[in-house]
Amino acid sequence: MREQILIVDDNEDIISFLKPALEVEGYIVDYALNGKEALGKIREEFDIILLDVGLPDIDGFTVCEKIKQVNSCPVIFLTAKGLEQERVKGFLVGGVDYIVKPFSLKELMLRVKVHIKQLDRKYEKTFIKSGEVEVDISAKSIKINDQLIDFTKKEYQIIELLSTHPGQVFSKEKIFELIWGYTSDSDINTITEHIRRIRSKISENTSFDNCYIKTVWGVGYKWED
Repeated sequence: MREQILIVDDNEDIISFLKPALEVEGYIVDYALNGKEALGKIREEFDIILLDVGLPDIDGFTVCEKIKQVNSCPVIFLTAKGLEQERVKGFLVGGVDYIVKPFSLKELMLRVKVHIKQLDRKYEKTFIKSGEVEVDISAKSIKINDQLIDFTKKEYQIIELLSTHPGQVFSKEKIFELIWGYTSDSDINTITEHIRRIRSKISENTSFDNCYIKTVWGVGYKWED
């Protein structure tokens, strides 16, 4: 399977330089020119994100923090500054690497390959076991009592988000932002319908009445065994 890379940079020359170079190496490449556009794309499946720190609307550190709330893919920061305090901040918000502009294309390619290999090893058999529910993150699938259950892409993403943060309450607004993205034309009330369908599928396949997704009235939803 070809790995997918997202480039986030407001410099179109950088995009024009990196995108074809990565595609020649066999990667599927998408890009965003600002933070809002990037956050609108994180509901898609990316294996690695190349993220500029100095974006025009939302700084790269904030974008990384929001990405990490829903997506565990490696983030490599691209920056014109090599200050130690910035590098430290990048690692603290979840970045795995830091490349200072101007950079060598060969070096960037090597770092991308290293992090993708590490990701492959990390998620080779990664799954979450919660009661009768098993979430296979690498396969993007869900089993209940060892039976594979059919969930839509959005239903799966909601389950993965909540089950990877057990006990943490997510508002409907936050779920919508993380999964549908800022640029979606959908209505936020779609969250209620998706939660209803998820609960129905889980209850139909469990041996006792436990929907796992609990409502915290007036606040949002959380995952509990």
